[in-house]
Amino acid sequence: MTHINSVLALRLQELQRTTKPFNARGSRVIRCDHCLLPKADCICFAKPEPCANSAFLFLMYTGECFKPTNTGRLIADVALDNHAFVWDRTEPDPALLALLQDERYQPVVIFPTQYAAPERCIKKPTPEPGKKTLFILLDGTWREAKKMFSKSPYLDKFPVLGIQPEQASNYQLREAAHLHQLCTAEVMIEVLKIDNDNKAATALASYFATFRKHYMAGKPHLNFIETDN
Repeated sequence: MTHINSVLALRLQELQRTTKPFNARGSRVIRCDHCLLPKADCICFAKPEPCANSAFLFLMYTGECFKPTNTGRLIADVALDNHAFVWDRTEPDPALLALLQDERYQPVVIFPTQYAAPERCIKKPTPEPGKKTLFILLDGTWREAKKMFSKSPYLDKFPVLGIQPEQASNYQLREAAHLHQLCTAEVMIEVLKIDNDNKAATALASYFATFRKHYMAGKPHLNFIETDN
């Protein structure tokens, strides 16, 4: 399987489709086409070889794939088997629905278990013989992720795996609604640990740390919230 970063592929697809220029804050910065950081702060040298044992599906809220702060693309670099789609409440992508029905995979939704029915909640993925776990990540702001979780009936039959973060997020590149909320990459580091995929967890943690350091280096006004963690 050729390694394709599905998040970046989705971003390019959406850019080609849109009729409006992408004029969000920072849109005029000359960025690396892969890591999306300013070229002076490029982290492509740190991109790990894909080593995750599981597959990943990113269900992204409209516009999320454009954001340089999005960390889903870091996960896609660590996973050879990765897929990304823009979420649509009424007309989900047929390719997305086909992937969820693919017998090669056993889907698991990553989301806080307090929002799911108790019978759906699991503590660890246990794929059937011959199947690969397909981790489904709802990628957007916390409010957007809750909307995707509650308004995607095609996900309702799948088990839900959540984590209980023991410390505040080290991300700090976006304002979280609650101090304990982690970014997508931080969540998946913990999920990979739960799944005993320690090589991938270590690779993603190192890659994310490099991403965060270089992103912050280009944002001097954020330096005051740096920590020693």
